[in-house]
Amino acid sequence: PPASCHIILFPSLTATDARIPIMQFSFEINNKGHELSRTGIISTPHGQINTPAFIAVGTAATVKALTPEQIHSTKLQAVLANTYHLYLRPGEKVVRKLGGLHKMMNWGGPIFTDSGGFQVFSLGAAYEHGIGKVSDGKSTELSTSANQLMKINDHGVEFKSHLDGSLHSLDAEKSMQIQHDLGADIIFAFDECTAPNADYSYQQQALRRTHEWAQRSLDEHLALNKGQDTPQALFGIVQGARHEDLRKESAKIIGAMNFDGFGIGGAFDKSDLGAAVRWVNEILPEEKPRHLLGIGDPIDILEAVEQGCDTFDCVAPTRNARNGSLYTNSGKLSIGRAEFTNDDRPLEPECDCYTCQNYSRGYLRHLYKANEMLSGSLNSIHNLRFMARLMERIREAIDSNNYQQFKNDWIAKYKA
Repeated sequence: PPASCHIILFPSLTATDARIPIMQFSFEINNKGHELSRTGIISTPHGQINTPAFIAVGTAATVKALTPEQIHSTKLQAVLANTYHLYLRPGEKVVRKLGGLHKMMNWGGPIFTDSGGFQVFSLGAAYEHGIGKVSDGKSTELSTSANQLMKINDHGVEFKSHLDGSLHSLDAEKSMQIQHDLGADIIFAFDECTAPNADYSYQQQALRRTHEWAQRSLDEHLALNKGQDTPQALFGIVQGARHEDLRKESAKIIGAMNFDGFGIGGAFDKSDLGAAVRWVNEILPEEKPRHLLGIGDPIDILEAVEQGCDTFDCVAPTRNARNGSLYTNSGKLSIGRAEFTNDDRPLEPECDCYTCQNYSRGYLRHLYKANEMLSGSLNSIHNLRFMARLMERIREAIDSNNYQQFKNDWIAKYKA
């Protein structure tokens, strides 16, 4: 082909070739580093994940603005899709008829699906109105309309679709059934994720429900997996918000259940995220992987890796990319600023991503200001490659027993 034609080759998308043995789920620790940090390998029926690793979020079975080949070019190893959204549209039965998530979205690597529990929070605690998973320490009042879309009880949740207002219900058993139809390699137990400012009494109630739902999720999962050639791995979720006693209680209870790995969910205070993660990871079984749900800020990831987390997912890199916020080693860069109008330099000279190798800051600014669709694609390729490069360097630092110095130097430059 002409030299100007860029072809990205994607590996075989099938894990069922008779010549290739199907991998079962496993986790192997390679090296232990500073504090609780470690490198390892998660093996799944659709390939391996070198950890620590960042998982790209493809909410509706697509990482927005990117093809699977473009995601693969960033060297991210896995994607995460959303149970709640896929249940509402197109429906898990449609996904199953189309061959499951891997075949439907043409992604050959590992796939995670969340439980739908975070959507209980996002609808019930008015996430859309500014209350997120990570608190900045400031007081935030819940909107009086926050609970209009959902109702929680001990059995599960009733909610109205954000698409058309139709009434639905979701519980532990149904979450497992949906996720089995979706066909991801790693799935999560149904849980209740509370708002950062929910009072202690409510946090206790939610924790009890989460633990009961975890056991129900495990029971249903085992029943659904019985006799399957490629059983899915199920991760239990630790909750407890910002309370040390609740976090430790949850880690003990969930850690004692026969899960394949663990998710750490719920709300955090940004100033003590690392400490909250450590409370949990000092208790959870060391030999099983730990996934920190919905956390994607680079500095937060560096802190959480130090305290024993293995995988992470978040929409932030791609959402920020579509909004013109691009990651660089010296901090975020807003590509829409006028100073980049005539800038013919690459976004980040040392970056090896397709965007930085082929396009200038001036062109990226033009695309963003003109609202061109290509802007979201090129920006997202860069931000995801940035995250992949960060995780590669993290793994190298742990393996060379230099993680503390690497982390401190990296953060100092990023904040400069």
